[in-house]
Amino acid sequence: MNSIGKVTEDLINRSPFLREAMTDDLINISALARKLKPEIEDIIGKEVKEGAIVMAIKRMTPGLYHRLNVKITNVMGDLGDFLVRSNLTDFTFENSESLKAKQTELVQEINKENDSFFTLCKGVTETTFIVSSAKTELIERLFKSERLKSHTKDLASVTVKLPSVNTEIYGIYYYILKHLAWEGINIVEIVSTSNEFTVVVKQDDVDKAFKILMQLKRGH
Repeated sequence: MNSIGKVTEDLINRSPFLREAMTDDLINISALARKLKPEIEDIIGKEVKEGAIVMAIKRMTPGLYHRLNVKITNVMGDLGDFLVRSNLTDFTFENSESLKAKQTELVQEINKENDSFFTLCKGVTETTFIVSSAKTELIERLFKSERLKSHTKDLASVTVKLPSVNTEIYGIYYYILKHLAWEGINIVEIVSTSNEFTVVVKQDDVDKAFKILMQLKRGH
Protein backbone atom coordinates (compact mmCIF):
# COMPACT_ATOMS: atom_id res chain seq x y z
CA MET A 1 0.00 0.00 0.00
CA ASN A 2 1.21 3.50 -0.81
CA SER A 3 2.43 5.52 2.16
CA ILE A 4 1.35 9.10 2.79
CA GLY A 5 4.93 10.28 2.24
CA LYS A 6 5.31 8.48 -1.09
CA VAL A 7 1.96 9.66 -2.46
CA THR A 8 2.60 13.23 -1.31
CA GLU A 9 6.00 13.37 -2.97
CA ASP A 10 4.69 11.85 -6.21
CA LEU A 11 1.93 14.46 -6.42
CA ILE A 12 4.30 17.33 -5.76
CA ASN A 13 6.84 16.04 -8.27
CA ARG A 14 4.22 16.27 -11.03
CA SER A 15 4.80 20.02 -10.98
CA PRO A 16 8.44 21.09 -11.27
CA PHE A 17 7.37 24.69 -10.64
CA LEU A 18 5.82 23.69 -7.33
CA ARG A 19 8.88 21.74 -6.25
CA GLU A 20 11.10 24.63 -7.21
CA ALA A 21 8.97 27.08 -5.22
CA MET A 22 9.21 24.76 -2.22
CA THR A 23 12.99 24.72 -2.53
CA ASP A 24 12.95 28.54 -2.39
CA ASP A 25 10.59 28.52 0.65
CA LEU A 26 7.86 30.29 -1.30
CA ILE A 27 5.06 27.83 -0.47
CA ASN A 28 2.74 27.82 2.55
CA ILE A 29 3.08 24.18 3.64
CA SER A 30 -0.25 24.04 5.50
CA ALA A 31 -2.15 25.46 2.52
CA LEU A 32 -0.45 22.98 0.21
CA ALA A 33 -1.36 20.10 2.53
CA ARG A 34 -5.02 21.14 2.50
CA LYS A 35 -5.02 21.28 -1.28
CA LEU A 36 -3.40 17.84 -1.64
CA LYS A 37 -5.51 16.15 1.06
CA PRO A 38 -8.53 15.10 -1.11
CA GLU A 39 -6.35 13.56 -3.84
CA ILE A 40 -4.11 11.79 -1.32
CA GLU A 41 -7.18 10.30 0.37
CA ASP A 42 -8.54 9.10 -2.98
CA ILE A 43 -5.25 7.33 -3.77
CA ILE A 44 -4.76 5.80 -0.32
CA GLY A 45 -8.43 4.98 0.11
CA LYS A 46 -8.92 6.35 3.60
CA GLU A 47 -9.07 9.60 5.52
CA VAL A 48 -5.72 11.28 6.16
CA LYS A 49 -4.98 13.93 8.76
CA GLU A 50 -3.71 17.24 7.44
CA GLY A 51 -0.90 17.18 9.99
CA ALA A 52 0.40 13.90 8.54
CA ILE A 53 0.61 15.49 5.10
CA VAL A 54 2.41 18.52 6.52
CA MET A 55 4.99 16.23 8.12
CA ALA A 56 5.39 14.30 4.87
CA ILE A 57 6.09 17.52 2.98
CA LYS A 58 8.61 18.73 5.58
CA ARG A 59 10.47 15.40 5.40
CA MET A 60 10.97 15.67 1.66
CA THR A 61 14.58 16.18 0.70
CA PRO A 62 15.49 19.25 -1.40
CA GLY A 63 16.28 16.81 -4.19
CA LEU A 64 16.89 17.55 -7.84
CA TYR A 65 15.78 21.18 -7.96
CA HIS A 66 18.02 22.24 -5.10
CA ARG A 67 21.05 20.52 -6.68
CA LEU A 68 20.16 21.95 -10.07
CA ASN A 69 19.84 25.50 -8.75
CA VAL A 70 23.28 25.24 -7.15
CA LYS A 71 24.81 24.17 -10.48
CA ILE A 72 23.02 26.87 -12.44
CA THR A 73 23.96 29.57 -9.93
CA ASN A 74 27.60 28.59 -10.38
CA VAL A 75 27.24 28.85 -14.16
CA MET A 76 25.60 32.28 -13.85
CA GLY A 77 28.64 33.52 -11.97
CA ASP A 78 30.83 32.53 -14.93
CA LEU A 79 28.82 34.39 -17.56
CA GLY A 80 30.98 36.30 -19.99
CA ASP A 81 30.49 39.72 -21.54
CA PHE A 82 27.05 41.06 -22.40
CA LEU A 83 26.42 42.76 -25.73
CA VAL A 84 23.43 45.07 -26.16
CA ARG A 85 22.14 46.06 -29.60
CA SER A 86 19.33 48.52 -30.16
CA ASN A 87 17.27 49.73 -33.15
CA LEU A 88 16.41 46.25 -34.40
CA THR A 89 13.43 44.95 -36.34
CA ASP A 90 12.28 41.47 -37.32
CA PHE A 91 10.50 40.00 -40.31
CA THR A 92 8.97 36.54 -40.51
CA PHE A 93 8.21 35.07 -43.94
CA GLU A 94 6.62 31.82 -45.00
CA ASN A 95 9.22 29.38 -46.32
CA SER A 96 9.43 28.97 -50.08
CA GLU A 97 11.97 28.02 -52.74
CA SER A 98 12.30 31.64 -53.84
CA LEU A 99 12.96 32.70 -50.25
CA LYS A 100 16.18 30.68 -50.21
CA ALA A 101 17.65 32.53 -53.19
CA LYS A 102 16.71 35.93 -51.78
CA GLN A 103 18.15 34.94 -48.43
CA THR A 104 21.54 34.42 -50.07
CA GLU A 105 21.33 37.84 -51.67
CA LEU A 106 20.44 39.39 -48.31
CA VAL A 107 23.48 37.83 -46.62
CA GLN A 108 25.74 39.19 -49.37
CA GLU A 109 24.35 42.69 -48.87
CA ILE A 110 24.62 42.52 -45.07
CA ASN A 111 28.23 41.31 -45.25
CA LYS A 112 29.24 44.52 -46.99
CA GLU A 113 28.93 46.34 -43.66
CA ASN A 114 30.65 45.20 -40.48
CA ASP A 115 28.44 47.00 -37.98
CA SER A 116 25.04 45.67 -39.07
CA PHE A 117 23.18 43.26 -36.81
CA PHE A 118 21.79 40.22 -38.58
CA THR A 119 20.54 36.84 -37.48
CA LEU A 120 18.37 34.25 -39.15
CA CYS A 121 16.11 31.63 -37.57
CA LYS A 122 14.72 29.06 -39.97
CA GLY A 123 11.82 26.90 -38.86
CA VAL A 124 9.87 24.17 -40.60
CA THR A 125 7.31 26.51 -42.15
CA GLU A 126 8.72 30.00 -41.67
CA THR A 127 11.94 31.99 -41.44
CA THR A 128 12.62 35.01 -39.24
CA PHE A 129 15.21 37.67 -40.01
CA ILE A 130 16.32 40.00 -37.22
CA VAL A 131 18.22 42.97 -38.59
CA SER A 132 19.23 46.53 -37.84
CA SER A 133 16.34 48.86 -38.51
CA ALA A 134 18.43 50.58 -41.15
CA LYS A 135 18.02 47.44 -43.29
CA THR A 136 14.23 47.61 -43.33
CA GLU A 137 14.04 48.98 -46.88
CA LEU A 138 16.47 46.30 -48.10
CA ILE A 139 14.34 43.53 -46.60
CA GLU A 140 11.14 44.99 -48.00
CA ARG A 141 12.69 45.27 -51.47
CA LEU A 142 14.26 41.81 -51.58
CA PHE A 143 11.27 39.97 -50.15
CA LYS A 144 8.40 42.03 -51.56
CA SER A 145 6.94 39.00 -53.37
CA GLU A 146 7.19 36.70 -50.33
CA ARG A 147 4.39 36.12 -47.86
CA LEU A 148 5.06 38.26 -44.77
CA LYS A 149 3.65 36.64 -41.63
CA SER A 150 4.77 39.19 -39.04
CA HIS A 151 6.88 42.30 -38.65
CA THR A 152 7.92 43.87 -35.34
CA LYS A 153 9.69 47.20 -34.96
CA ASP A 154 11.50 48.95 -32.10
CA LEU A 155 13.39 45.93 -30.80
CA ALA A 156 16.68 45.47 -28.95
CA SER A 157 18.77 42.48 -27.95
CA VAL A 158 21.02 41.34 -25.13
CA THR A 159 23.57 38.66 -25.98
CA VAL A 160 25.10 36.65 -23.15
CA LYS A 161 28.28 34.64 -23.54
CA LEU A 162 27.87 31.36 -21.68
CA PRO A 163 30.68 29.16 -20.29
CA SER A 164 31.23 25.99 -22.32
CA VAL A 165 29.90 23.85 -19.46
CA ASN A 166 26.39 25.23 -20.19
CA THR A 167 25.78 22.40 -22.66
CA GLU A 168 26.21 19.86 -19.86
CA ILE A 169 23.70 21.38 -17.42
CA TYR A 170 20.02 21.47 -18.27
CA GLY A 171 17.72 24.26 -17.10
CA ILE A 172 20.01 27.23 -17.80
CA TYR A 173 17.78 28.82 -20.43
CA TYR A 174 14.73 28.22 -18.25
CA TYR A 175 16.49 29.87 -15.30
CA ILE A 176 17.25 33.00 -17.34
CA LEU A 177 13.83 33.22 -18.96
CA LYS A 178 12.09 32.64 -15.63
CA HIS A 179 13.69 35.70 -14.06
CA LEU A 180 12.85 37.85 -17.08
CA ALA A 181 9.25 36.64 -17.00
CA TRP A 182 8.94 37.35 -13.27
CA GLU A 183 9.83 40.98 -14.02
CA GLY A 184 7.16 41.21 -16.72
CA ILE A 185 9.55 41.29 -19.68
CA ASN A 186 8.13 39.80 -22.86
CA ILE A 187 10.60 37.89 -25.02
CA VAL A 188 9.99 38.61 -28.69
CA GLU A 189 12.64 36.23 -30.05
CA ILE A 190 15.34 33.90 -28.73
CA VAL A 191 18.52 33.09 -30.62
CA SER A 192 21.16 30.69 -29.36
CA THR A 193 24.37 28.97 -30.36
CA SER A 194 26.51 26.58 -28.33
CA ASN A 195 27.97 29.29 -26.12
CA GLU A 196 25.83 32.36 -26.79
CA PHE A 197 22.28 33.17 -25.79
CA THR A 198 20.44 36.19 -27.18
CA VAL A 199 17.07 37.52 -26.06
CA VAL A 200 15.26 40.00 -28.27
CA VAL A 201 12.88 42.33 -26.44
CA LYS A 202 11.04 45.56 -27.04
CA GLN A 203 13.33 48.57 -27.03
CA ASP A 204 11.68 49.91 -23.88
CA ASP A 205 12.52 46.69 -21.97
CA VAL A 206 16.18 46.31 -22.86
CA ASP A 207 17.62 48.31 -19.93
CA LYS A 208 15.55 46.31 -17.45
CA ALA A 209 16.50 43.01 -19.12
CA PHE A 210 20.20 43.92 -18.98
CA LYS A 211 19.90 44.80 -15.28
CA ILE A 212 18.26 41.45 -14.47
CA LEU A 213 20.94 39.50 -16.31
CA MET A 214 23.66 41.41 -14.50
CA GLN A 215 22.00 40.56 -11.18
CA LEU A 216 21.99 36.87 -12.13
CA LYS A 217 25.69 37.08 -12.91
CA ARG A 218 26.42 38.74 -9.58
CA GLY A 219 24.35 36.18 -7.71
CA HIS A 220 21.57 38.37 -6.32
